Amino acid sequence: MTESISLVEAFQQTKYQIAGNGKRNIQNLKEAFEQIDGQRESDMYGNGKIIETFQEKMAAYLGKESAVFIPSGTMAQQIALRIWCDEKGIKKVAYHPLSHLEIHEESGLKELHHIETVLLGEVAGLIGLEDIRNLDQEIACLLLELPQREIGGQLPDYKTIEEISEYCKTNGIRLHLDGARLFEILPYYQKSAEEVCSLFDSVYISFYKGIGGIAGAILAGDNDFTIQSKVWKRRHGGDLISLYPYIISANYYFDKRISKMEQYYENAIELAAFFNSCPFIETKPAVPVSNMFHVHISQSKAKLEVLFKEIYYNTGIGLTSYLKETSQSSVSFEVSVGDQYHSIPKDKLQSVFQLLQDKLK
Repeated sequence: MTESISLVEAFQQTKYQIAGNGKRNIQNLKEAFEQIDGQRESDMYGNGKIIETFQEKMAAYLGKESAVFIPSGTMAQQIALRIWCDEKGIKKVAYHPLSHLEIHEESGLKELHHIETVLLGEVAGLIGLEDIRNLDQEIACLLLELPQREIGGQLPDYKTIEEISEYCKTNGIRLHLDGARLFEILPYYQKSAEEVCSLFDSVYISFYKGIGGIAGAILAGDNDFTIQSKVWKRRHGGDLISLYPYIISANYYFDKRISKMEQYYENAIELAAFFNSCPFIETKPAVPVSNMFHVHISQSKAKLEVLFKEIYYNTGIGLTSYLKETSQSSVSFEVSVGDQYHSIPKDKLQSVFQLLQDKLK
């Protein structure tokens, strides 16, 4: 009954999915625009009330002097690192070996800005203060990603971030926050966004991850940094004639979901415990520190695809749309908890994991 369809097709046919905020379809945009006055003026090349008001709102939330809305995080972070390199006159930055800039951007930082990169820390671990102290070369900027997505969303303890921040200030190193998932880590640290961001010279945040907007990012810092960011945004081709579809949706979903981050975090802890109760399964981290974690299963991909499709058909609950093969006998996938998890009846949730346990045994 399920042999002829792919795992992603089986997943899409389920009534419930454990991760995310729902399908990314045109309804997301329609919902955001439902209460918007059709005569409201759009932004024009980075100017206008609609963009300026949102930028001011985000700067205040992050505790920074000012902010600029940028179409993508890739653009935002390359701009930030370029500014700090130009300031110091050193085209060299440091970040984790699995940073988004290193593995997902086709070497954009190196090819477009001719910036050298220093990879800090172990691939499977986090950057620590000793890694920075042991640098044998001068850098303009250190980028910290909180949480470190590619290793399951792990986080350093808050004291470590404070120590790194102080070390960077003392040694003339700018500190930039890859805060694509900043909102999602605040419940774990029990800190405000302003408190976390006060430790960094510049901050990038995303609006399509936990917030669930259409696209777009904010880059925030002091006024001089923002002025330069706007120049580089134009140079990157980021000053579209109008960005209001992204801004309106970012603002709408920020207001709708920012207060739910605690719920997502608590649900992620509960969900990880369900996975860890099954044989051959472990999550990384074992106890999530945000709304996201990675699931690792010591079984072959071929076997698990058949098993998961059966479970989806029998329960109507989708666990993942993909399985990433990590070896011939193991797979992994990522889970980011959002609105959908809370909508699944608890008895159905328990039954799907009971079935998963039975089948793995």
